[in-house]
Amino acid sequence: MLLLRGIAMTTVTVKVFFEAAHRLHNPDKGDKWNRRVYGKCNNPHGHGHNYVLEVAVEGEPNLKTGYLIDMKDLKEIIRRVVVDDVDHRHLNIEVSWLYGVIPTAENLARAFFDRIEPELPDEARLAAVTVHETERNSATYRRSFDE
Repeated sequence: MLLLRGIAMTTVTVKVFFEAAHRLHNPDKGDKWNRRVYGKCNNPHGHGHNYVLEVAVEGEPNLKTGYLIDMKDLKEIIRRVVVDDVDHRHLNIEVSWLYGVIPTAENLARAFFDRIEPELPDEARLAAVTVHETERNSATYRRSFDE
């Protein structure tokens, strides 16, 4: 059996999918401001996306298993702490841990990061969470490990 040694850093990335609605609206601003800033994304009834959630973890693979983290285990964590709550939901209204958050891709990436990070095993550090709203539009949240 071949085991690789001396790998400085390995990244494991998984993608999961969910559908959800949201409305971009800042309640501290007036309707005119919200319509100007968010345009059609400020629709009072919301609008939906077929989201792709990409989660990357970093670390060194276990010498015995070759895994940094089993990808099915990582997907299960993401499903349990994020997707089960947001899939086929209106993010502004139906997800309690997003109350008060303007659900832009940027804010969702950070909120998802904050929920996933404490659930990971110690050997797998959360490197980045990317939320794709469309094929062309995404936002990534990451923290520096130098801190």
